[in-house]
Amino acid sequence: MTYEYNGTVVETDEEGYITDISLWTRELAEFIAKDENIEMSNDHWEVVNFLRDYYEEYQIAPAVRVLIKAIKKSLGTDKGNSKYLYELFPYGPAKQACKIAGLPKPTGCI
Repeated sequence: MTYEYNGTVVETDEEGYITDISLWTRELAEFIAKDENIEMSNDHWEVVNFLRDYYEEYQIAPAVRVLIKAIKKSLGTDKGNSKYLYELFPYGPAKQACKIAGLPKPTGCI
């Protein structure tokens, strides 16, 4: 599978996660989000950027429980809860947000 946008082809695994995270750009994120039926807002970007920072620090994409806990600690209880995150990423805040963020599928996600 691949994503093709603006004359660029980016390889993905069978679930649509890009295989080379160094190829990630905001443009690619917008393209993936559109493919996922998500219109990116500042709130979406806040979570995507949080995930990219988290991955850079820990070299792992967090599962949803870890993500919620980490966001709660960093951004507060208004944003660090499953209701808020599922409103942004209805198909799973960890899986869907990681896909848009250009990160591997989170560990522990089916």
